[in-house]
Amino acid sequence: MGSTLDTRHDQTLEVIDRLHDAYPDTTISLNFSSRLELLIAVMLSAQCTDERVNKVTAELFEKYDGPEEYAAVEQDELADNISSITYFNSKADYIRSTASTLIEKHDGEVPDTMDELTDLKGVGRKTANVVLQHGHQIVEGIVVDTHVQRISRRLGITEEKRPEAIEQDLMGVVPEDDWQWYTHLMITHGRETCTAINPDCSDCLLEDICPSSKVDNDVDLASGEAWD
Repeated sequence: MGSTLDTRHDQTLEVIDRLHDAYPDTTISLNFSSRLELLIAVMLSAQCTDERVNKVTAELFEKYDGPEEYAAVEQDELADNISSITYFNSKADYIRSTASTLIEKHDGEVPDTMDELTDLKGVGRKTANVVLQHGHQIVEGIVVDTHVQRISRRLGITEEKRPEAIEQDLMGVVPEDDWQWYTHLMITHGRETCTAINPDCSDCLLEDICPSSKVDNDVDLASGEAWD
């Protein structure tokens, strides 16, 4: 029967323990071989699937090498190279601008601080956290993507709605050693079971502690709306 544990802290720890057991090898699914490639891949992944991004970057990373080449390419050419990606015109502009900033302010290197990363055009805390964690092995926050937002709210771990507020809330209940893995666990579970539309609650390993389970509850806490 779907129910929360005694406290939000207990709920969070139980969720993490179960998902760790279920997905022990989960990790980032974007392909990259350098910090710059990681930064670009994450910029491209906004509101786009990692699978699509990997298909595009397989050719993109062969064509361009280093910030100088990304800064020099014409906007229309770069946009055409990533045209199957959502918001490709804006993302092409972000990539070119970021490459120029890396050259002008960071000796062509991807910086390793939150402030410097979020000063780059098109880079917010989500992108910066991914780059810090997987490019510099620095963990100072939690990556909040759509899966993290949806599932954390469904499970009653947070009631916040904005990504920045959700991150700060989660950092108060998720053990710091799990900040990086929490995102990967949520993403994997979101793809496997707890999908945005028609989640498979009856076969979910968290069903008995989920206050949004369709088996026992009428409302999806992620949306605040009744289940169909």
